[in-house]
Amino acid sequence: MDGGLRVTDRWVVPDAELRERFSRSSGPGGQGVNTTDSRVELSFDVAASPGIPDTLRARALGRLAGRLVDGVLTVTASEHRAQLANRETARDRMVVLLREAVAPPPKPRRPTRPSRAAKERRLAEKKRQSQRKRDRRVDGD
Repeated sequence: MDGGLRVTDRWVVPDAELRERFSRSSGPGGQGVNTTDSRVELSFDVAASPGIPDTLRARALGRLAGRLVDGVLTVTASEHRAQLANRETARDRMVVLLREAVAPPPKPRRPTRPSRAAKERRLAEKKRQSQRKRDRRVDGD
């Protein structure tokens, strides 16, 4: 909660661009469950953030399209009873999501062909299997 979220070596989301909301968490929790706002919703406006480079913004908007609502990415954490632990969990999840969203695309696959030896092994195995099945047959006489 100090200095923002470090997504990559060059990109840090400042705390001022993050919005946290707290609410009551569901599930068991004893007497404090009805009074403690331990659930955390962490939001980040990917579309309007001035701190994200344009190339990364376009990549992130494309990859996170299914999770964004009006360009805002929201992460929720409520598995811990302590609000601080849920805040850290939400921040960690946000970093993972953003890091995956702005990662460079994988290298394209270079098409290859099976080697001659691989083809021969495949055909030899097919012949062995065929012979095995032929040996199991019972003749009709």
